[in-house]
Amino acid sequence: MSSLPSLSPTERTTLSRMKIRAVTDRSALYALLDDALICHLGVVRDGAPLVLPTGYGRDGDTLYLHGSTGASSLRLAGGGIEVCVTVTQLDGIVYARSINNHSMNYRSAVIVGEARPVVDADAKTHALHVITDHLAPGSWEHARDVNAKEFAGVSVLALDLAEASLKIRATGPGDDQEDIDANEAWAGVLPIHTVFGEPEPCAEVVGIPVPAHVSGRGKATE
Repeated sequence: MSSLPSLSPTERTTLSRMKIRAVTDRSALYALLDDALICHLGVVRDGAPLVLPTGYGRDGDTLYLHGSTGASSLRLAGGGIEVCVTVTQLDGIVYARSINNHSMNYRSAVIVGEARPVVDADAKTHALHVITDHLAPGSWEHARDVNAKEFAGVSVLALDLAEASLKIRATGPGDDQEDIDANEAWAGVLPIHTVFGEPEPCAEVVGIPVPAHVSGRGKATE
């Protein structure tokens, strides 16, 4: 049983359909955010919706997003407007006995709120460390540090996980009884797993073995 406070759906994060799939366990939200690698940041620009894939990292109840200072989406998102961030992990294709009942098993989160720019140097460094550890664990200690020009060229936003919803489907097909009784088609779940392949060294790497934080994530190589 999680000791974390439950998600408290607001008017914007309350499911209108398939409410049975709503999950209020905050630890389940954390698990999804820690498993997935890319989120989608949604803003309204010039009266039209704009949704872009964005790298992120989580630290407690804060989601950090990052990108180039030249990205209009991040400048807009950090300008005091409401944003929407979504994260989805597809876990399986559900094959049913009827076409209408085919489905997907998934975990999907929607987070809304006002993202705030992270401008304090120490806080920004911490956020970049969090994002790096999420996307490429071990690289912060292994690779060259961010220099002043690079640091100035990256934008970081922080979004509280206060207003969020989580929806999960993790079951088999929901077929009609008449189709089950007919027993004329196979039904079940085809699981989907994200796996890392064998590390591929850059052509200019000379005499440096694949480090443990890379080989341990993918397939071990010499």
